[in-house]
Amino acid sequence: MALPPSDKNAPADKAAQRKAAQDDVFMREVDDALRQDQFEGFFKRFGIPVILVVVLGLGGFGGYLWWSNHQKSVRDGNAETFIQALDDVDASNFDAANDKLAALGQDAEGGSAASAKLMRAGIALKQGRKDEAIGLYKEISGDASVPQPLRDLATVREVAAAYDTMKPQEIVDRLKPLAQPGNPWFGVAGEMTGFAYLQLDKRDLAGPLFAKIARDESQPDSLRSRTRQIAGVLGVDAIEDVIENRPGGDGSGGVGQESIAGAPIAAQ
Repeated sequence: MALPPSDKNAPADKAAQRKAAQDDVFMREVDDALRQDQFEGFFKRFGIPVILVVVLGLGGFGGYLWWSNHQKSVRDGNAETFIQALDDVDASNFDAANDKLAALGQDAEGGSAASAKLMRAGIALKQGRKDEAIGLYKEISGDASVPQPLRDLATVREVAAAYDTMKPQEIVDRLKPLAQPGNPWFGVAGEMTGFAYLQLDKRDLAGPLFAKIARDESQPDSLRSRTRQIAGVLGVDAIEDVIENRPGGDGSGGVGQESIAGAPIAAQ
């Protein structure tokens, strides 16, 4: 019968394993101590700057949240004031509306302030204070911080309000950039520019401009009909299926040479 293998080397193997475990524990302790020393060294060297960066970051984020909430509150308040002013205008309480809009114009910026001024200018015209209205329109049109569409609107309304007191060339200079096909204000600005050309005795410029407005299908029918007739009187053909569009449908526009100088200004 075979005997089991001798186990006389077992004590030596257990001693080696015990020593290896002790060495492993020792190396871990050394690594932990080294990491702690490195961390303490890093903290001593960079701890204060890191804390400052964290504090400033949290402070900046908190400030942004406050500013964002404040801006929202301001916008909500401005919108409410604007709605109240509209209600006053609908009720013909123009003085109350003007006071609200004046305060809004001081508190708001950019488009909100410009919209408030536009309404104030409209109220001023309604109450016969034309000079005040023109001044407000000039403030808007000359303010680079106002969105361009509102500046263009203010320009058109300013020229319409001051048309009778402006020199014809000044009218052309102010409106010529807007009196171009494709511009949202082409019809209104183009008509006023055309009348200014007539006052300058530049029929060769006025006629084609009126004809372009008449051919522009995006313009109101009344404006197209009026400018088509004026262009015809000036010798420029702008007729496009106009029989049914002319007053009375008889093909006669009823616009004579003497009526051109007194033609109405669309934007006034």
